[in-house]
Formats: sequence, C-alpha cells, structure tokens
Amino acid sequence: MTRLTWRTAGESHGKTLIGVVEGVPAGLALDIDRIDAELVRRQGGYGRGGRMKIERDHVEILSGLKGGVTLGSPIAFEVPNRDQTIEELPTPKSPRPGHADLAGCQKYGHRDARAILERASARETAARVAAAGIARQVIEAFGVEVFAHLVELGGVAARADAWDAAGDGRVARRSESDLCCLDAEVESGMRDAVDAAKEDGDTLGGVFEVRAMGLPPGLGEYSDPNERLTARLGGALLSIPAIKGVEIGLGFEVARRRGSEAHDAILPASGGPWGGFSRETNRAGGLEGGMTTGEELVLRAAMKPIPTLRKSLPSVDFETREASLATYQRSDVTSVPAASVVGEAVVALELSRAFLAKFGGDSMGAVETSFEAYRASVAEV
Repeated sequence: MTRLTWRTAGESHGKTLIGVVEGVPAGLALDIDRIDAELVRRQGGYGRGGRMKIERDHVEILSGLKGGVTLGSPIAFEVPNRDQTIEELPTPKSPRPGHADLAGCQKYGHRDARAILERASARETAARVAAAGIARQVIEAFGVEVFAHLVELGGVAARADAWDAAGDGRVARRSESDLCCLDAEVESGMRDAVDAAKEDGDTLGGVFEVRAMGLPPGLGEYSDPNERLTARLGGALLSIPAIKGVEIGLGFEVARRRGSEAHDAILPASGGPWGGFSRETNRAGGLEGGMTTGEELVLRAAMKPIPTLRKSLPSVDFETREASLATYQRSDVTSVPAASVVGEAVVALELSRAFLAKFGGDSMGAVETSFEAYRASVAEV
C-alpha cells in the first residue's frame, strides 16, 4: 500500500512555511503554476484584511523533482513569508477569546501568547494548500475533481439549487466571484453584511460546501474505524482554524427524517462507469459505511466568526490578572471564502491519500494499472 503523508512547519510571521509530502508516485509531471494558482485563490475573498496585501504566496519546490517530474522520493517545499516580523512584534498583554491564546499558554506554561498564536494562526493553511496542490494532481490524472464554493455568509444564503444552476459553468462563475459563490444574485447582500460588520468593528462566519466528482466506489474502509473516510474527511475539515461543524450529504437534516426518506435506493443500471448499479438519490453525500459510493461527494463546513475583533471582548491581563480588553491583532472581517479554498485542499489531500491507499504503486503507471484492474473487477460484481 502506498501511504501518502504530509507535514507542515513554520510560524505566521516567521521566515517561511515548510512542507513535506511523501508517497507521491514517480512519473507525475507536476504543474507548479497550478499550485501557485491555488495559493492565490486562498489569499482572495471579500472581507480580507491587510496581511493579504503584503504576502504574494508562491511555492518553491526543494526536492523530489527532476525535470519537473516526480521521482517518488519526498517532495519538500516552502512558501516564503514576506512579513517576517516575529521577533519585532509586541507581546500580547491579554489573551483573545475564541483563539488558542489562553489554553495554549496554560498548556505550555507561557505568558507570551505570541508563542502560541504564531503557529495557531490560519497562516499555516497556506502550506496545506500547497501540499494539496501537489497531491491532488495525482487524482486529477484519473478524472477526479474537487470543488468548493460559499453557500452562506453572515446569515445570507445562496439559493439551494445554486450548484445545479451553475452546471458546467461553475469554475467560471466562481472565478468571477470575490466571494467564491455560485449565486450571483445574493452577493450584494453578502457584501453588505461584511461592510456592516466592518463598520461595527465585528466579524462574520459562514458555510462552504466541498464536492468531489469522479470518485470510484470503495475508497476508505469500514473495518478500521480510524480509516473510515467519513471520519478522515470530517477530521480534515475540523482541523481548519475556526471550523465548528461538518455535514455530509443531508447532514443534520437526516436526523429529522424517517428512514424511508433518509437513504438512497439502489437501482439497476446499464453502461455505468462502475458496474450495474445506480442510486436514485444522493442523500448520503457519496459516503456509506466509511467508503465512497461512486456518487458525488458532498460536504459542508461551518466557520465561526473570526474572534479577533476591533471592538475587543473582555479578557484578563496576563501579568496583573486584572480585567482588560483582549489584545487586537490585525484581522479579516471574514475569511469564509478563503476557508473554502482550504476546505477544498484538505478534502483533496484526504481523497488523494485514500486513492493511493487503494491503487498505490511506485509509479503513475503502476497506479493506472491497478485502477483499471479495479474498474474491471467492479464491473463483475
């Protein structure tokens, strides 16, 4: 089994972000511009703050390539920071509610919250977006597409059928939107909500959706709870800072329905890509028993409002232990559109991991051989 792994290092205002991706097969012509494009997408979105005007993220591959083609060895990379001010920034006097500041200081015995917030910062997600930009090119070579879009911001929701209405034009529609939203008619309301929150010194949360198309059935595992793809994908999305809830398919709505209205009937099919079965609906969101069903994967994640407020919440001074206001750090009004890009990335990482666990080999040719053999075997079931 090929095991795809990744790891990141680096601080928000340190010299650079570092990542290592292992398990990418040899023989993949890696598109560096594609990785940079994902990093640019992560920096966009209406409601972002001043940091995004400073950074111009790009990836530098340090190992694992020759002539732009993967060698099968670990791929090391960096995303340099322009704002390398970690040694110059002041020590926060009081922890910020909603951040890792207080619990982190208590855990490690610090009174300098910067020792915590520099790594707890969402800046780390740039490295994961870069890692996904590498790994996802494997599954894309086999026709898998992972796509995220904003469905709600500050209580303003996109129409329920926005995905279907966008159709094959979803990529173009999203690229035209500074909110990563497929419903152009609600964007003005979303921007108004952001502007109002900014005027009030406040912040906004929202919901984004991640979909994956072209997945084969059987990725993931039912026998090992740790390898259930349901758990892996949920954990990946919840690992993004400020994500407080994840839904799959119908999500919480399924708990309000009877079983006859909750599950997906199995029907006979002819000429399908994965044998003689089809689904009448996709209420499960493409996952059953911890495995992909071959239907479209549908996930949603809820992001809380950013807890760094210009009108600070009550806190306590680290030194005097007296009541104070939380330290204000430069912040976005909202970063839900950017979080959708990160959500797409972490889902792509987990799907790439599951794909290579199933079809892995030392080279892309070996992966293709395994994939085609599986396609043939599924047709016989």
